[in-house]
Amino acid sequence: MSRLPRHAKPTPPLIERALRRLARSTGTHRKGVVVVTGLFVVVAAFFGGNVASKLSQGGFDASSEQSVHAANVLASEFHNGSDNLVILVHATSGTVDSPDVAAAGNALTRTLAAQSHMANVMSYWSLDSISLLRTSNRQDALVVGRITGSQNEVTHEEPIIAAALTAHASASSSSRSAITFQIGGFGAAFHEVDTVVERNLLHAEEIAIPLTLLLLFFVFGSLVSAAMPVIIAAVAVIGTLLELRLLNGVTPVSIYAVNLATVLGLGLAIDYSLFIVSRFRQELSAGHDTATALEETMAHAGRTVAGSAITMAAAASALLVFPLVFLRSFAYSGIAVVLLAGAAALVVLPAVLALLGPRINSLTVWRRSVRPPAEGFWSKTARGVMRRPVLVIIPVVVGLAVLAAPVVHLRLGDFDDRVLSPSDQVRQVDDTLRSDFGQGQTDALQVVVPHTGHSTPAQQAAFAVRLSKLPDVQRVDSSSGVYSQGTDLGGPASYLAQFRGKAGVWYSVIPRGNAMSASGETLVRAIRAAPAPFAVLVGGLPANLVDSTSIIIHDLPVALLLVGGATFLILMLLFRSLFIPLKALVLSTATLAATFGVMVWIFQEGHLSKLLDFTPTGSLIDTMPVLMFCVAFGLSMDYEVFLVSRMKELHENGLDNESAVVGGVQQTGRIITAAALLMSIVFLSLLTSSIAFMKLFAVGLALAVLLDAFVIRGLLVPAVMKLAGNACWWAPPFLRRMAPLPRPRVPHLPAADIVAPADVVAPGDVVGPAEVVAAGDVVAPGVGN
Repeated sequence: MSRLPRHAKPTPPLIERALRRLARSTGTHRKGVVVVTGLFVVVAAFFGGNVASKLSQGGFDASSEQSVHAANVLASEFHNGSDNLVILVHATSGTVDSPDVAAAGNALTRTLAAQSHMANVMSYWSLDSISLLRTSNRQDALVVGRITGSQNEVTHEEPIIAAALTAHASASSSSRSAITFQIGGFGAAFHEVDTVVERNLLHAEEIAIPLTLLLLFFVFGSLVSAAMPVIIAAVAVIGTLLELRLLNGVTPVSIYAVNLATVLGLGLAIDYSLFIVSRFRQELSAGHDTATALEETMAHAGRTVAGSAITMAAAASALLVFPLVFLRSFAYSGIAVVLLAGAAALVVLPAVLALLGPRINSLTVWRRSVRPPAEGFWSKTARGVMRRPVLVIIPVVVGLAVLAAPVVHLRLGDFDDRVLSPSDQVRQVDDTLRSDFGQGQTDALQVVVPHTGHSTPAQQAAFAVRLSKLPDVQRVDSSSGVYSQGTDLGGPASYLAQFRGKAGVWYSVIPRGNAMSASGETLVRAIRAAPAPFAVLVGGLPANLVDSTSIIIHDLPVALLLVGGATFLILMLLFRSLFIPLKALVLSTATLAATFGVMVWIFQEGHLSKLLDFTPTGSLIDTMPVLMFCVAFGLSMDYEVFLVSRMKELHENGLDNESAVVGGVQQTGRIITAAALLMSIVFLSLLTSSIAFMKLFAVGLALAVLLDAFVIRGLLVPAVMKLAGNACWWAPPFLRRMAPLPRPRVPHLPAADIVAPADVVAPGDVVGPAEVVAAGDVVAPGVGN
C-alpha cells in the first residue's frame, strides 16, 4: 500500500474547529444537554403527539388548477358537485321495483338526505325509477349523494353517515328483510385508505423497530451501543411532530407527512448512530481517553453527518417547488426530520457518549472488533474491481440499463379505490359499480358553464349532443336531457333540474371506459378543446389527474435543477473537488433510473402483482415518483458522503488514489452495508400494508438503498475512481485556496506498529493491525496504519 510524502501540517479549517469546540462543549455540559433534550422530547410529545388529528386529509390539487376552479363554481353557483358517496342497494327478494324494496329504498334515501353535511341525495326510487341507476337484471340500484365540505370534513363525516345508515337499517325490520346495502364512492374510499394506512403503519412499526434493534445489537455486539439510535429517533421524530403542529397553524399540512417523519427519522437514526458510535468506539480502542475520542469522532464522523444532513435537507427542499400541499408537506417533514436527526447526532449523542465513555461497550454479549480489519471482503472486492475497471463497469451499466428500460413507459396516474386490497368492502362496492354500471360511473366529468351568456337553450342542448358524440363518452346528463351518441334518452324533470343554475348550466359526462386511464385524459383534453358557445370549466377526478400531472411535469425540471445544483455545490465545497460531485450525481441518477424502471415493471405493468397482492392500474400515482426521488436521492448522498469522506481522509493522510479508495471502501463497507440493510428493513416493513402505494414506496426505496450500497458503492465507485485517477481530487485554484479539510489524523498505535524511516516493506510484511503491504511499498517515517 503506497504512501505519499507527508504534507505539512495544515491549519484546521473552520468546520473542524467548530466541531471540535462543539465536542468539548457537549462533553463539558453533557448532563445539561441530556436534561434539556429530555425536556424537549416531553414538551414536543405533549404538544405534537396528537398532530395527526389536526392535519389535512387532502392537498393533492393546486388552487390554480382548472378542475379545482370548476369544483368551486359547481359548489357555490349550483350547490352541487361530484357524488362522493354511493350506496349499492341489493334486493333480497324480487326486484328493485318490488313494493317492499321500493319502500325500503325510499326510506334509505330519506335517511341519507337527513344527515348533516349531505347534499344532492338522489336514488333510483326518488327519480321515478330512472334506468341509469339500476342494473339490467333489476337486482341492484343506487342511492347517490355528496358529502359537503373539505376533504377533511368528507373523511370525518363519512363514518358518521355510514353508522347512521346502519342504525336505520337495524331499526327497521321491513328494510332488513327487503334490502341489503353497501357503501362506496370516493369519500368512502378516501376514509378507508386513511384508516388502513394508519393501522398498517402501526403494524409496520411493531415489526421494524424490534427487528432493527435486534440487528443493531448484532452489528455492535453491545446492548448499550445498539440503543443509541433510539435517542436520535426520539428527538427527530417527536421534534418533527411538534414542527408540523406549529406549521399547521400557518399553512395546510398533509397528514401523510407524519408517515415520512416516522420512517425517515428511524432510518436516519440508524445511519447517523452507526457513523458516530462506530467511530467513537474505534477512537477508544486506539487508546484515547473519552474527551479526545469524542473530539476526534466529531471532527471526522461528525463532519460526515453534518454534510449528509445538509445534502438530504437540500434534496427534500426541492419538494417546495410544487404548489401541491401534499408534496410541500413532505418537504416540511423531510427538512425538519433530517436537520433534527443531524442535530441530535451532533449534539445529543455526543453528550450521551461523554457520559458513557468506555461503558458504550457495556452489556456486550459477544466481542467483535470495533475497527474494520485492514484487509477483508470489501478491500479485496475493491482491488479486484480496480484491477479491471472497464470489465466491471460495462456489465454493471448494462444491467442497470436493463432494469431502467421500462421507465420510458412511465405513466402518471391518480389515487382511486383500487389502491385498496381486492378483499376490502369499499373496494368491492366500487368494483361492482364499474362492472354493473359502467367504468365511468364513479369518475364522471363535470363540464361547468358559469355563465351561458346569450346562448339559447337549443345551443346548450346542441353542446350536450356534441359532447355525447365524442369518443369514449357513454352518456351526457344535462338540463335538456340525457344523451348517448347524440340520442336523447329523456329523464325525469326532477333529475334534469339540478343541471341548471341562475346564470349557467353544467353537464355530467360519463366516460365509457376507465376514466383514470390514458383514454380518460384524452377525453378531458378533447372536451376542453371542443367548440362551445360559452366558456367552460372541466372538473372531476380525471380532470384533477390531468391538471396535477401537468403541474408536476411543468415544475419537475426546476426541482431537479435545485437538487442537482445544491448537491453539486455542497459536495464540491465538502471535498474540494469537481469530479466527486459530478460522479455522485451521475451514479445516483443510474440508481434512480434502475429503481423507477423496476417500479414501472412491477406496479404499473403488474408483474408480481399476485405475489405482492395489489391491483395494477396501468400507472403510478403522480406524486409518488417525485417523493421517492427526493428520499432515495438524499439517502444515496448519505452513503456517498460517508464513503468519500473516509477516502479523502486517507488520501490527505498520504495514500495514493488507489490505496485511499481501497481503504475507504474497506473501512466503511461494513457500516454502509449494515446501514443499508437496516434501512431496507424499515422500508420493507411497509410491505405488510394492504395499500398499493405503500407497497410501491416500500419496494422502491428498499431497492434504491440496496442498489446504492452494494452495486454503486461496492463496484462502480471503485471502478470509476480508478479510471479517473488523481483527477478525483483535482480542484481549481479557487477551491484549493479555500480552507482544507480536517487534518487527517493517524490513530495512536503501539510502538511496534511504527515503521522506521523509509523502510521498504517486503511481501507479506504487516504494518499496524493485520495490514499486509505490497512488495516495494514505501512507508513514510513514523506512519502507522
